[in-house]
Amino acid sequence: MVLAILYQNCMTLQTLKNSKSLTLIIMLSVVLVGCKKKDEKPEPPTITFKSISHNNVEQFNNTVSITFSYEDYQGDLGETDPDAYSVRVKDDRLADYDWYHVPPMTPELKELHIKGDYALELSPLFILGNGSEEQTHFSVQIKDRAGNWSNTITTPVVIIHN
Repeated sequence: MVLAILYQNCMTLQTLKNSKSLTLIIMLSVVLVGCKKKDEKPEPPTITFKSISHNNVEQFNNTVSITFSYEDYQGDLGETDPDAYSVRVKDDRLADYDWYHVPPMTPELKELHIKGDYALELSPLFILGNGSEEQTHFSVQIKDRAGNWSNTITTPVVIIHN
């Protein structure tokens, strides 16, 4: 009889130990799963138009710079390779983009939240037709090293004359 009571108490203690161990294992699993880094798609960079250096330019003589603010949560804007282009600019008068190199905004492989202003100097502007004056807008986008394109910004009208 005493042996039966001891056996029953021992089983109760064993069950209690198992349930505590099970609870501990479940709690540790929840913590470890909660700490796992999410495999989310990186956010694309965002840009905002700030200014343009000239709204009225003489062809081939005035340099036009477009200044925009940028923000990127991964900090992977710009390229180390000078032959790699990460900014595209569309002149509304043309079918194709002009491409520009931007140097890295952060060291390679560093994931940092960055924001700031960037002044992009355009290639010299010129009149495409036979007139003495033309008007255009420029649309600008920047691409991060992960291949994500930013939103598009558009400049005010730029007048190009002889």
